[in-house]
Amino acid sequence: MPHPLFVLNGSNLNMLGRREPELYGRTSLAEIERNTTSLAGELGLACDFRQTNHEGVLVDWIQEACLADAAVVINPAGFSFGCVPVLDALKLLRGPLIEVHLTNIHRRPAPYTHSLTSQVASGVICGLGPTGYLLAVRAVADALAAQRAGS
Repeated sequence: MPHPLFVLNGSNLNMLGRREPELYGRTSLAEIERNTTSLAGELGLACDFRQTNHEGVLVDWIQEACLADAAVVINPAGFSFGCVPVLDALKLLRGPLIEVHLTNIHRRPAPYTHSLTSQVASGVICGLGPTGYLLAVRAVADALAAQRAGS
């Protein structure tokens, strides 16, 4: 049975391809979803890909992932930089948690340089555009394989 993987996306990511393409590129979130879901399936993961502009909805989804014992790839977007409820929800997770940012947040101006959610992530991938999602899915698959081998 495939291991559950939630790929959760925060605010304004539904506008990828239109929103500041010089910064975020022209790839739409739907394209990222297709590629991510396809790779996840190849790696034996059941991918549930979601996006919301609402903090409380994101918290609910993280809690749902916790209850499903799912691995999580998250691009919290603007929720990264000051959203304690999202941070607190992420602390509930027991499986791999990979944070993804399309841009290199360390090269961005304030307030985009310090992600609160990175404090609890297993790993952080930033600055590699849509490829970051694929690398995150591979990292989750590797982490789950290592867990199985160790148990």
